[in-house]
Amino acid sequence: MAAGDWYYCLDHKTVEPYEACKSSSRLGPYPTREDAAHALEKVAERNEEWDNDPNWKD
Repeated sequence: MAAGDWYYCLDHKTVEPYEACKSSSRLGPYPTREDAAHALEKVAERNEEWDNDPNWKD
């Protein structure tokens, strides 16, 4: 993990650098601050894709 990586903190609902909160409370790393700011949107997109994946039928 590089010092230039960015994370989205689930506790504080904010973008943080590598040196901030513990890793169990955040998503990332992301290459840019902007990418980290959209972390929850990306999670929602992936969840939607997985929920509708025809290869997985419960």
